[in-house]
Amino acid sequence: MILLLSAAHPHDDIRVVRKEGAALAAAGWPVCHLAPGPEDAPTALAGVSIETYRRPPGWRGRLRYLPRLAARAASSGATVLHASEPDAWAAALLAARRSGARVVLDVHEHYPSRLDSRLAAPLRPVARAALRLLCRLAGRAADAVVVAKDGLAGDFAAPARTLAVRNYALPAAVTPRCHRPGPLTLVHAGAMTRSRGWPQMLDALALLPEGTRLRLIGRFTDGSEAEFRARAARFGDRVECLGWLPQPEALARLAECDIALILFQPGEENHRLALPHKLFDAMQAGLPVIAPAFATEVAGIVSAAACGELVETADPGAIADAIRRLENPTRRALLGEAGRRAAATDYAWAGEAARLVALYRRLLKDSRPLPKGLGFG
Repeated sequence: MILLLSAAHPHDDIRVVRKEGAALAAAGWPVCHLAPGPEDAPTALAGVSIETYRRPPGWRGRLRYLPRLAARAASSGATVLHASEPDAWAAALLAARRSGARVVLDVHEHYPSRLDSRLAAPLRPVARAALRLLCRLAGRAADAVVVAKDGLAGDFAAPARTLAVRNYALPAAVTPRCHRPGPLTLVHAGAMTRSRGWPQMLDALALLPEGTRLRLIGRFTDGSEAEFRARAARFGDRVECLGWLPQPEALARLAECDIALILFQPGEENHRLALPHKLFDAMQAGLPVIAPAFATEVAGIVSAAACGELVETADPGAIADAIRRLENPTRRALLGEAGRRAAATDYAWAGEAARLVALYRRLLKDSRPLPKGLGFG
């Protein structure tokens, strides 16, 4: 059995369960995701069995639960422990010493810079060096390291055992937007925070014609929702907050809009290296994207796919100008179709799934042929 081990990711996480877990299950291995979550969570998703646990909240709660998480992983009978956060890495490495399981570290973020926003500038280089050392030690101790973006590999001293499995697009049953003349509806999907650009989003909206609307799909994750709603009140019903929606419904509501906004703000390394699901959701929905020029991974895809506009996202005027350049429905349709083609070919998940399965074949010395139907081989 393969145990997907999470200390923070939800039981139904898109990357962990619906992409990686589903690919491994389709290849014939039994897969279970052990994650924090409610007792009434479904027992299986996408071919992956689900087991949830309750732990105290916050970072302290995660650290206090770590020994129990390691014990549960050790007693699971898993052949491979696939861990998705640094504390889950630690739990997996501790568990493997008892059980003999293989360990795969799944790296989603640039962890050496995670403390930058909490520390004074003179302390950041020291903190980055210490965290990078811990990443390197964990990489040496693990059997393999999987990174969600190319730019994360350099923090792990295990190049021969490090593999990029990028967060590319899952096939999605969504009817693409049919772009027509008329007032525009802008949309932001996914987690919303100040550092993901809601102040700039509202300031840009204020510079646009009164018929322009803004739709948010997802949760606020930094405690700033009350401040957002207070500032958005001046726009009346031009701003619509739908909250979190199940993935199929979120995609359908996304495809009702005209332009997708990805407005990560500069100053965070994780924003420079971001490769968010929302980019591929927008491409599959046939929406042109407005994205940050400084974000290496996102900007490279938007440029290569010719599916949107790259701007200085700290400047509301630049955002508003890009939206004006997309007022023509024919141009939006051309960019949206280019994005759909790219998401189905160059940036499709099937190729990444094949890389992950091939890694597990090597780890488990499994010589069965790769399965068909997911773009393998």
